[in-house]
Amino acid sequence: MGMFERLRKWKNRILGWFSNDIGIDLGTANTLVYVKGRGIVINEPSIVAMNQKTGQVVAVGAQAKEMLGRTPAHIVAVQPVVDGVISDFEVTSEMLSYLINKAQEGHTKLLGPRVVVGVPSGITSVEVRAVRDAARNAGAREVHIIEEPLAAAIGIDLPIHEPSGQMIIDIGGGTTDVGVVSLGGLVNSRNIRIAGDRFNTDIIAHARNEFKILIGGKSAEDLKIALASIVPGRERLEMLVRGRDLVTGLPREIRITDQDIRNAIGHSVEELVESIKEVLETTQPEIISDIMQRGVYLVGGGALIRGLPEFLTENLGVRVYVDPEPLTAVVRGTSTVLDDLDSYREGLLKNDDELVPTE
Repeated sequence: MGMFERLRKWKNRILGWFSNDIGIDLGTANTLVYVKGRGIVINEPSIVAMNQKTGQVVAVGAQAKEMLGRTPAHIVAVQPVVDGVISDFEVTSEMLSYLINKAQEGHTKLLGPRVVVGVPSGITSVEVRAVRDAARNAGAREVHIIEEPLAAAIGIDLPIHEPSGQMIIDIGGGTTDVGVVSLGGLVNSRNIRIAGDRFNTDIIAHARNEFKILIGGKSAEDLKIALASIVPGRERLEMLVRGRDLVTGLPREIRITDQDIRNAIGHSVEELVESIKEVLETTQPEIISDIMQRGVYLVGGGALIRGLPEFLTENLGVRVYVDPEPLTAVVRGTSTVLDDLDSYREGLLKNDDELVPTE
C-alpha cells in the first residue's frame, strides 16, 4: 500500500468519526436509505407533493403517495425519478434532503455525510452529474455513485472480484437492469425500460379495453401485487377494483382475476425475456460458461412476481435464483461499499470528489 493510499485511509477513518455514512438506492418506485451502524432506516415511495402556488414541499414518501390522484389543482404529487433517472432536479434535491435529514434524526454529526448512491446501468454523464449535484445540495460531504447491477451483486454476496462471470437481473419500478459482473466491474449491461411501472400501465390498458373501466395507477399496482403471476397457480386469485365506467361515466366495481393480469402483462414479460436474451448473445463465451455453471440471480420488486424465476429458467436455459430479500439488494450493496470503499473504488463511476495522485 502506497503512502497516498495510507493517508487516504486515515483521513476517511478520522472524518468518519465526525460524519455519517449513508447508502441510497434511488429508485423510480421506492428510495431506500441505509445508515452505517443502524441498517436500513428508510424505505419510502419516491414521490414528492408540491404546492405550485408557493413552490414548497407539502409531503414526501408514503404521505405523498397517499395524495396521488387526490390533490386539489394547486398541489401536484410527482415522481422526480422517472425510468431510474432524475427528471426534476429541484424536486429530487428536496426529496434527498428530506430523506438524508430524516435518516440522521437524533444522530447528526459535525460534518455532512459520505453518501453512496445506486443508479441504473448505462446512465449518461449528465445524469450522473444530476444525481451527484442533488446529493450535494442535500448536504452530502462526499458522493460516490455505483451502477445498480454491480451494487446488487455486492449486496447478495456474489464473489465479484473473481475472474469469473456472474449475471444479475434487477427488475425495479422504472427499469430492469441486466448486468454481467467479473473482476470487480460490469463486463456487459443493459438498461431495459420494461419493469413494474410498465406492468401497471398494461393493467390499466387491459381494464380499459376489456372491461371499459378506467382505474388509477395505485389500483393497478395493488392488483399487480395481489394477483400477478406468470403461470396459473393451484388456486384462482381474484380482487375487486373500483373505477369509472367509460360508457356511463359513473362509478363501477368489477372483479379482476389472476388470469386477467397474466393476459395484461404477458406481452411485456415476453419483451423483457427477449431483451435479456440479447444481453446473453453479446456476452463472451467464457463468461457464458461461468453463468451456465453459477446461474442467474434475480432481485428487485419484479422478482416477487409468482412463477417468474421458473419462466426465466425455462426460456433462458439457465437456472435463475431469487435472493431471499430482493427489494433491499442494491441498498445492501451500497452499505458493503461504504464499509470498504477502497476495495470497490474501481467499480464506482468517475467521481469528481476524489483527488488523483500526480506522478
